[in-house]
Amino acid sequence: MTSLRTPAQPALVPPGADEIDLRLLMEAIYLKYSYDFRDYTGASQKRRVNYALTQLGLPSVAALQEQVLREPAIFTRLLQYLTIPVSEMFRDPSYFLALRRQVVPVLHTYPSIKVWVAGCSTGEEVYSLAILLREEGLLDRSQIYATDINPASLDKARQGIFALDTLQKYTVNYQRAGGTRAFSDYYTAAYDAARFDPSLCANVIFADHSLATDSVFAETQLISCRNVLIYFNRQLQDRALGLFHESLSHRGFLGLGSKESIDFSSYATRFDPLVRAERLFRKAS
Repeated sequence: MTSLRTPAQPALVPPGADEIDLRLLMEAIYLKYSYDFRDYTGASQKRRVNYALTQLGLPSVAALQEQVLREPAIFTRLLQYLTIPVSEMFRDPSYFLALRRQVVPVLHTYPSIKVWVAGCSTGEEVYSLAILLREEGLLDRSQIYATDINPASLDKARQGIFALDTLQKYTVNYQRAGGTRAFSDYYTAAYDAARFDPSLCANVIFADHSLATDSVFAETQLISCRNVLIYFNRQLQDRALGLFHESLSHRGFLGLGSKESIDFSSYATRFDPLVRAERLFRKAS
């Protein structure tokens, strides 16, 4: 089988014992469970593993590796720390406002629309986009693919239930993003939670997909992958951008996170900036 990975270059400075243990752990995870974290950035990876050690009560990375190889349940717990879900509805409202103003008019010209939310975490962005598309009269002819590598996050996203104490912030975000209705129209509150209207996800497919190991699965008109690439090294960023470029239809749209860029990637010339401040790009013709 042909590998998509290029050979690793020798380090100029020999890695320390901690770094070696970390690499061995990631290699063990890949070989045992086929989850590939080998090209995630070292600082983020180390921070998350150290947090996992504290939560799991283990003394070292080597001890964690031994447990992961012997006990699948330990890996399931570790996965929650390696993919810490941090999201909110209508996060960076100006991004969603730019979608309304710059992208939606073009989407209206398509008879059907396919949207890919890559790294959807616990679903906040999926519901945000579904609300936006409904208000713009596009949801009924849209298919949304919401993908992530964390099964627990995907299960939570499917449920569409969020903590009630987050709703005040989400409401402000929604209003700033150009929302046209009362945000409370979209959910039912009970006890300490809010359940969003299930019809918002009638055309959503939640699925496991890894930007590190999996391939393109559909042609799409819009891809939103926000605050995911910041955890990848340059090689893995290029792989992900390659998948997005392949998936997007002619002149399709790509949205990234506020701290992410394609400027120094090998795909920099294959996307045109649409709203650079909001990290919105369009596939070059």
